[in-house]
Amino acid sequence: MIRIVIAEDQGMLLGAMKSLLNMEEDMEVVGLAKNGEEAIHLVEQLQPDICIMDIEMPVKTGLDAAEHLYSTQSECKIIILTTFARPGYFERARKAGVKGYLLKDSPIEELVQSIRTIIGGKRIYAPELVDFVYEDESENPLTDRESQVLELVAEGKTTKEIASELYLSTGTVRNYISTILDKLGVGNRIEAISRFKEKGWNK
Repeated sequence: MIRIVIAEDQGMLLGAMKSLLNMEEDMEVVGLAKNGEEAIHLVEQLQPDICIMDIEMPVKTGLDAAEHLYSTQSECKIIILTTFARPGYFERARKAGVKGYLLKDSPIEELVQSIRTIIGGKRIYAPELVDFVYEDESENPLTDRESQVLELVAEGKTTKEIASELYLSTGTVRNYISTILDKLGVGNRIEAISRFKEKGWNK
């Protein structure tokens, strides 16, 4: 059972999310918070698997709470659910180890699937938010691991060879490559390599 805490200062949305997630056979909402401070307390007390947080909340924001939990090395995986596509927010969330960054107007099915994916060890960032953040193309939008994967692709290594070298599954490598293509706005590996080198992002 995936145990979940939800932090949201809008009471109606909080109740609706609780009801919808509790309908899933493998999920249970174990705590509700109306601000970031309550969220921290509940996560520390209940040790849930997932904490879904809004950003704009009183007392402590969702990002404040995420940073606090990250600093205490909490094993709870944080999902930020927001209406705000601000670059500074996304960057803070990423540095605070947030595993999911999703838009509030996403369908509930998308949130449910994201929770399961994140429990499986992956991260989920809404493409709209990532695109907004990286409109300034002077910065490399790829993570260190994504850059590493692309550099191995550029060396002519196959998915299987990359997986072996980085101790990953071939499926994970394929996911990395798919994310790389999305972030760079290209259609294939050749274009990705070309764009990466053209921008001077390769080491």
